Formats: sequence, C-alpha cells, structure tokens
Amino acid sequence: MVLMPFFEGSRGRVHYRRWPVESPRAHVVFLHGRGQHSGHYHRFAAALAAHGIETTALDHIGHGLSEGDIGDDVAYLDALAENARLLVEQIGDRNDDTAGRIAVMGHSLGSATAVRMLADGSSRAVTALVLVALPTRLVDRATLVRAAAVPTLALHGVDDRMVPIDGVRDLVRGTAVTLREYDDAGHDLLHEKIHRVVTDDAAAFVA
Repeated sequence: MVLMPFFEGSRGRVHYRRWPVESPRAHVVFLHGRGQHSGHYHRFAAALAAHGIETTALDHIGHGLSEGDIGDDVAYLDALAENARLLVEQIGDRNDDTAGRIAVMGHSLGSATAVRMLADGSSRAVTALVLVALPTRLVDRATLVRAAAVPTLALHGVDDRMVPIDGVRDLVRGTAVTLREYDDAGHDLLHEKIHRVVTDDAAAFVA
C-alpha cells in the first residue's frame, strides 16, 4: 500500500508518497532529481522495505503532483529545502517507532536540496545523509561541511557525464563525507544495473 497525501509547502501544496513498513528500523526521506517525481521510486522503496526501512518521497515544486513552477536559482533551492524540512518535521512528529533514525537521501538536485536543508542546522531530527550524484555546481565545500555534521555518504558513478566524478572527489576531499564510487555507472544510479548494490549500500548506512 502506498499513501499519497499533501501538505502546505513553501510555494503551494506539496505531494508526497509514503511506503509504510511495520515497525521500521529507520525512515528515509527521499528527494528526487530535476525532471523526476516520487512515482519513479516504487522499486527503490520496495527494496528499502526489504531492509526494514520505511520511505517517504516528495514531489519537488513544479514536479509530479506538487504545485508551483520549476526554478533554477538559489531561491528555488531554498524553497525545496524548506519543503524537505517540513516533511522531516512531520515524520519526526509521527514516528516514534524508528528509534529516532531518520535519514535524508537525495539524487542530484535532491542531494543539493538535502545539503541546503541540513547546512543551517534546523533539521535536528536527521541522523544520516546520503547524497547520490551530488551536483557540484549547486553545492560549495563550506555548505557541505556544515551539512555533514551528521554521518554522510556520497554515492557516485565513475562514468557520470552530468556530474563528473573528479569534481566530486575534489569537493569531498578533507571533509567528513565518505565517497563510494561505482564503476561502469552513470548519473542515475537508482535506475541503472547497479541499483541493487547502491540501494543495499544506502540501507546499510542509514540503519
């Protein structure tokens, strides 16, 4: 069963999907990339459920069933981060059965959103951060260092042509971020042949 409610966000109503798990070991808030929506992640949520992890994924502003217009500036990223914060807050209020383990995981734009949200220190309920295909043009080192006050894992394809791996290596070098690289993998790790390995690595990290 998938629940598909809404909440009032920073720029209108925000749609999200929740894949419930009985007595979950942890909860993952998933933030998708540009041009996607939460409905693309049923397989991923099912795989996490097999690990005892419950997943909630929102639709970014202007994506899926969420209201608003897609943007490409700092104000838009801030609005996405605020929506993510509101969702984390809801989950923290609702879930006493995750033993306090709430992880935020993002892909591409979603990774940048997660970093933005955690960097200001307002989302204290978050216990882990997973960044898939972290877009280096949207994240600077100082912001990443602040966000990585919680355990942080970056997952990246060596053959990613949208966000070349060398830039990510440079960005995380000297920080507390753990970088895991995948050979013969590109930008959309959770929809490539390597997806099972990537999901298992993320699950082991957050729970």
